[in-house]
Amino acid sequence: MSLLEVVGVSKQFPGVRALDDVSFTLNAGEVHALVGENGAGKSTLIKVLTGVYRPDGGEVRYQGEAVSFNGPLDAQAAGISTIYQEVNLVPLMSVARNLFLGREPRNAIGLVDVARMNREATDVLSGYGITSDVRRPLGLMPLGAQQMVALARAVMVDAKVVVMDEPTSSLEPREVETLFGVIHRLHERGVGIIYVSHRLDELYRICDRVTILRDGKLVHAGKLEGLQRVELVSHMLGRPVDAGRSFTSFAGEHEAAAAAPVLKATDLSSRHRLNGVSFEVRPGEVVGLGGLLGAGRSETIKAVAGALPLDSGAVEVDGRPLRRPSPVSALRAGIAVQPEDRKAEGIALGLSVRENIALAILPRLATAGVVSERKIDEIVDTFMQRLRIKASSPHQRVGDLSGGNQQKVLLARLLATGPKVLLLDEPTRGIDVGAKAEVQALIDELASEGLGVVLVSSDAEELIEGSDRVVVLRDGAVVGMLRGEEVTTEQLMNVIAVAAS
Repeated sequence: MSLLEVVGVSKQFPGVRALDDVSFTLNAGEVHALVGENGAGKSTLIKVLTGVYRPDGGEVRYQGEAVSFNGPLDAQAAGISTIYQEVNLVPLMSVARNLFLGREPRNAIGLVDVARMNREATDVLSGYGITSDVRRPLGLMPLGAQQMVALARAVMVDAKVVVMDEPTSSLEPREVETLFGVIHRLHERGVGIIYVSHRLDELYRICDRVTILRDGKLVHAGKLEGLQRVELVSHMLGRPVDAGRSFTSFAGEHEAAAAAPVLKATDLSSRHRLNGVSFEVRPGEVVGLGGLLGAGRSETIKAVAGALPLDSGAVEVDGRPLRRPSPVSALRAGIAVQPEDRKAEGIALGLSVRENIALAILPRLATAGVVSERKIDEIVDTFMQRLRIKASSPHQRVGDLSGGNQQKVLLARLLATGPKVLLLDEPTRGIDVGAKAEVQALIDELASEGLGVVLVSSDAEELIEGSDRVVVLRDGAVVGMLRGEEVTTEQLMNVIAVAAS
């Protein structure tokens, strides 16, 4: 008997059929890959399984019985836990509070036993490689560590089914190995795992079976062993794989024009975060920021964009210094930023595609205080077509789009500002193979048009193949620079290893 089963489920949204007669089966002790392009229906299926959405047709069966959960808490109480790509915890609460939220240990008179909670949290998290003070607010921890806290919380509730949605998107290699160890232990306990990831290496390493969705329909289900990667990608995309371009790498190198730097960062220093970071970016050049989690990559992006207060240092755009660095002055100077966490710091989920794209350029489109609706429509249509944004219309709510299309909407807004420099922090994090290739191709195209690009990626291969030069960081300081033939994964690892020794 299967542990969890979906039978002929359909789900309709305005203008979009998100699921169309989809069936899915999870067995006890199985790691089951759920894959497909963004917009294929993966997130909708998970939300149907966990009670966020009610299906329009079909049914969900859990341990042999038809169920209809009233929400994620109801599903969790039944033994189905979900770890989302975006950490779904409370950043202002302590790490321990988040871990025990809703089930805090209590003393004899019914009050929360804080000492016991902190002690048990420390013991639990040590098994996940987390040695931070559990009394600190969760939001002060790196995203990878927050993800591990979310994982620990999901596993602690004695779940029979664990849904992992892009669980390694914010993790470093060491943390990934810890995660895989946890998955192995869950497998031995008979827990069923639904594993959503765009990283094919992970799928083939840990998953037993695979279900592939495309445009809301089931297109393949079966054992992963024996299914060639080219076949898997072909099922996902609905077309033969383009032999002329890899779906996991950039198309080629960029030749930056022999011109003055479009961006120059000098001695960027911020207490406990950055220590004298300096680098340049020329028109048509992609400069990667490499290093392990916590090396200072995102902090460097924020410093250049005026979002991180500096103790010293300077930023110049086209030879002109940012006198009073701030996000507004940086934007006006031609610096556009795609943040690491698109939902918390980027897009406005409650607004439409049209409103999100136009958000940063409304002042430019106004005459005597009146915004031209025609100009907005022209710009929005242009970028929706150029980035191939899948939406029922420009007026569809961004929160209803897939993760990859949300990312494209954010990129469209940035490009609409006409930037000189594009700062990209994990631009392909959590998006599928097809959408990833499109974003990578777009970065190629933008650089070839003379835009300066700074790229941060936790995927070393993506960083290496997509960059002309790589600035290697550790503990907020530059520890190396890779150029030309030096730009290889092996050289990057060597620089990091030497710096850490």
